[in-house]
Amino acid sequence: MLVIDDEAPIRLLCRINLEAEGMEVLEAATGPAGLALARAELPDVVLLDVMMPGLDGWQVAGALFDQPETSALPIVFLTARAELRDRARGIGIGGVEYVTKPFDPVELATVVRELVGRERRGVSERRGGGEGGQRRAGLAELRALVDGR
Repeated sequence: MLVIDDEAPIRLLCRINLEAEGMEVLEAATGPAGLALARAELPDVVLLDVMMPGLDGWQVAGALFDQPETSALPIVFLTARAELRDRARGIGIGGVEYVTKPFDPVELATVVRELVGRERRGVSERRGGGEGGQRRAGLAELRALVDGR
């Protein structure tokens, strides 16, 4: 598990709750540091803040999806951006979940635990596969409506 967020209290909250679930948690305070850790460690799931200085979460996700070794990492966007357009963008670019701040740490741990379980069973919801692909197609359609296309 990798948490990429520029806010130390959010990283701490995630780490404490996910470690209580028996997960190993890595942390990065910047986009570039998160990219380096993701490439080096290949975590089961990436929790990624959208609004970070410099390299933001959209850019980090794009960089991860563009590299063959990290393109299958499940990304959960964890952000204060709660607008439908942002949610559709996050899921549309390949994220598997979009959690808005403030969030319930216990619910977040449940989401992550379920994702890890699915990934370990080889059931990927990302990038056009199965039910997740259908969900992303529907969200892409929704995003087009929101954007007025």
